[in-house]
Amino acid sequence: MEQTLFSSDFRLGILGGGQLGKMMLYTTRKWDIQTYVMDSADTAPAFEGCTVFFEGDIMDYEAVMEFGRQVDVLTIEIENVNVQALEDLEKEGIAVSPSSHVLNLIRNKATQKTFYQEYNIPTAPFEILEQPSSDTNRNYPFIWKSAEGGYDGKGVKVIRSSKDLKNLPAEECIYEDMIDFEMELAVIVARNANGDMKTYPVVEMEFHPEANQVEYVICPARISDDVSKKARDLALKVSEAFDHVGLLAVEMFLTKSGEILVNEVAPRPHNSGHYSIEGAVTDQFEQQVRCVLNLPLGSTDTVLPAVMVNLVGAEGHTGNVVYDGIEEILGMEGVTPHIYGKKQTRPFRKMGHVTIVAKEIEKARELAEVVKGKIKVVSST
Repeated sequence: MEQTLFSSDFRLGILGGGQLGKMMLYTTRKWDIQTYVMDSADTAPAFEGCTVFFEGDIMDYEAVMEFGRQVDVLTIEIENVNVQALEDLEKEGIAVSPSSHVLNLIRNKATQKTFYQEYNIPTAPFEILEQPSSDTNRNYPFIWKSAEGGYDGKGVKVIRSSKDLKNLPAEECIYEDMIDFEMELAVIVARNANGDMKTYPVVEMEFHPEANQVEYVICPARISDDVSKKARDLALKVSEAFDHVGLLAVEMFLTKSGEILVNEVAPRPHNSGHYSIEGAVTDQFEQQVRCVLNLPLGSTDTVLPAVMVNLVGAEGHTGNVVYDGIEEILGMEGVTPHIYGKKQTRPFRKMGHVTIVAKEIEKARELAEVVKGKIKVVSST
């Protein structure tokens, strides 16, 4: 007899036990779905919320194969996994979402950029190099990106002169034109195995100037209806090109001339969608579970305008974490903190986020600035 999703012997597997995996568990616990999680340490945020935890390296072929054979459906919370193992698990009949094919296209930024070029998806002009070199006709300044392994501001650098190319890793990389943009936008697309698709509203992202991390996410973005439609339509085009299952977060530049360019994508829940826990009818983590289990998609409508503030480790603080000021923000109307459960803080490490909802987006943005000033992620040692 075919297994059903809501039976006692159905098992969903998640590779990666970070905060994204932890927040997916909000839904699996709500629906009482057995959830297996694999991560390299039992200090991972998702450790306590899952049904079964496996300690193992998600980049190790044998470990991923052993783990994958114990579940019915396998998904990820981070792209840096052993994709060859996922491909072989698919051959054995394990449902993997997103597929190994999609991950191979996305996890290498050079391959990803070439894909946009092939499908006529607008993106910043670029060139691919085997390793950093001063032998380029590109005008300064431009952006250097490591082809693999970069995240949260790592593996990205503004190159203002040939001196900035020194000490970069000798590995495949991209040189990309620096775009004079009006703002950075993102659209999350949800797609299940039946091909049903929905987009979340366009959000606006404000970045920390030093860490190159998202500091605020604003939903809805403060743009015209025409620009919003253009961005959502482009995100759908990208999703259809990849033919993925799950969530696809599409990061974009809105240029000063009104053009929209795709920067990069992530095939999983994304920082730009954290606001949705309080701000949307169906949050992105529940939607991811719906997608990978091929369930009907939930409404992506906004409940209230929302702003998400990232909580990152304060500069000069490394050690056991303390959330200084959390009691004060808990007393503020429309403010909800989410703490990821990481025991150790360090400068700019993502430790949590706060969602602020209000009837008007400008009010939420103003309140977000106040919240940002009241809570600090510091160390006790």
